Amino acid sequence: MDTKATRATLSGMRADLDRRLAAIDADLRVLLEPDSQERATQVENDEVLRRMQAEAAEQIAAIDAALERLDNGAYGRCAKCHEEIGKDRLAAVPYTAFCISCARSLA
Repeated sequence: MDTKATRATLSGMRADLDRRLAAIDADLRVLLEPDSQERATQVENDEVLRRMQAEAAEQIAAIDAALERLDNGAYGRCAKCHEEIGKDRLAAVPYTAFCISCARSLA
């Protein structure tokens, strides 16, 4: 496994999420419109943004954990069964801590 490339991929993903969170934070700071119809639309949009914010924060935590596993040599091994995580799975979800079988059992 090319740990340098994996670290670059994970760091790039984290940087993208950091930028997305900054944009979401900026959108959430916009004052609500005085018009009740516009305000209702803004409130609905803010709810969606808060869900996106929570999902991004979860992904960042997963990426940080993957970087830590990379540092301590545990990257690429399932946190549950300790078997190797398939290369295709790591390519699709490089921050995953679980092989496909264990991920399915946790869902």
